[in-house]
Amino acid sequence: MKKYLLSIFTIILPILTFAQQTTSEKIDVIFKDYTGWFVDAIFYEIPFTDTFQLPWVLIVLVGGAIYFTVYFKFINFTGFKTALDVVQDKYHDIEKHGADTLYGDSTPNEGENIIETLRDDSAEGEVSHFQALTAALSATVGLGNIAGVAVALSIGGPGATFWMIVAGLLGMASKFAECTLGVKYRDVGEDGTVYGGPMYYLKKGLGDKGKGYGVLGKVLAVLFAIFVIGGSFGGGNMFQANQAAAQFVKLAGIENSNGGLYFGLVMAALVAVVIIGGIKRIASVTEKVVPFMAGIYVLASLIILGANYQYIGDAFMLIYEGAFSGLGIAGGLVGVMIQGIRRGAFSNEAGVGSAAIAHSAVRTKYPASEGIVALLEPFVDTVVICTMTALVIIITNFDGQFMEYGTEITEGVELTATAFDSVIPHFSIVLTIAVILFAFSTMISWSYYGMQGWVYLFGKSKLADLTYKVLFLFFVVVGASISLGAVINFSDAMIFAMVVPNIIGVLLLTPVVKVELNKYLKAIAKKEDAIEDGATDFSDHM
Repeated sequence: MKKYLLSIFTIILPILTFAQQTTSEKIDVIFKDYTGWFVDAIFYEIPFTDTFQLPWVLIVLVGGAIYFTVYFKFINFTGFKTALDVVQDKYHDIEKHGADTLYGDSTPNEGENIIETLRDDSAEGEVSHFQALTAALSATVGLGNIAGVAVALSIGGPGATFWMIVAGLLGMASKFAECTLGVKYRDVGEDGTVYGGPMYYLKKGLGDKGKGYGVLGKVLAVLFAIFVIGGSFGGGNMFQANQAAAQFVKLAGIENSNGGLYFGLVMAALVAVVIIGGIKRIASVTEKVVPFMAGIYVLASLIILGANYQYIGDAFMLIYEGAFSGLGIAGGLVGVMIQGIRRGAFSNEAGVGSAAIAHSAVRTKYPASEGIVALLEPFVDTVVICTMTALVIIITNFDGQFMEYGTEITEGVELTATAFDSVIPHFSIVLTIAVILFAFSTMISWSYYGMQGWVYLFGKSKLADLTYKVLFLFFVVVGASISLGAVINFSDAMIFAMVVPNIIGVLLLTPVVKVELNKYLKAIAKKEDAIEDGATDFSDHM
């Protein structure tokens, strides 16, 4: 491992030395020049009338989410309890060996003796449901909730919160569908390593539908792989490094213009240590970091809301009124809606396809079991944590009306830190630690996402592996060195670009998802019926 680390930094050192010799302002200008065209293309607004325009990519994202919600009979809500049961391993036995094997009519129920005969028939995969969930949550719960919400409110006002919640609720169905397909069409190597995500279900799933669809699937898979690599460098890396650096530099009182650059170098070294270990190392880290930091952040939010409970009603009134009026905000009602949905989607990544990569590594024989678990992500991420952040910012800025909005993006996490500090003195110190850990966990998860896209395009080799990781570490430093405006526009563009090939593929493969859902629900029903008839509950023995 030491040799591997040394190799990475031997290659990256000249690049970092060049970056160190260049001012952050120059990096910022160069970055904007090279990425501006792509940002403009992704967020091109279709003019429906003289005053009503919508970014075409949001139409694809929201339209797909609404379709999935209706097609799967509001699985967002009907599958919620089942999702909680699955995360708690209630159905671990049938997912490991299959309901027909354990509870089928043709198999005698021999209690624990049957376990020995099933050891070679266990489900493929590398991580548990909980680990897959936390690995995926580590890529979503974090700075999108802390800084992204602040950005949405500073531009779109309180009403943007309403549309973030709507994006989260609808996104639950999108997340369910894409993560089910991720497990269904994953590849498992001889050493047990799992390769999954939209690249695989676009190619294999659409390939199963016929030659014409097969060609489309291959094209979409390549496009997605390119975009997920870009997304891993942007939203999954540079945005995280940028906001972590901003909060650290502000708290530490560093006035050197290259303070972010130095922070990025340290962060890159820490990320390198973890990403070498692959998904198992990543999952083992995120299952500890994410619940702990999310717990601290939620607790602090609840303390602030409790101390200002008398303003909660007013805050929700501002959210509701702002969602449908859009008065005083750039773009009016449509501007509020766009900001809310854009930030909500950036935060929970539903419909983007990225989470399907992490969930593909789960151990189960029923793909829909992981899809059901995945629908919890947008709820936890957006409906709960983003709403809490929004309420804290609104309440602490409330003096009869909300702060000024509709301005240029100049700060994200700093606004949230100020809001927390106003009620809990010096909480910005704790928030800084949380921001850095959230950024760290998000980066290591997104490095896995990007690596999967890289491997799909360039094959499985040590050279390909090393090349991607060097580039990823380089962009940690770049992200910490440039302005939020440049970072967030590029990050949004790359992540939303992933939506297009992913949503097209998932729409075409919805019948496959429905078959898998029915299969899993029947397996659950078979287990419950068998236990009622006196069969052994094998989940107690596995």
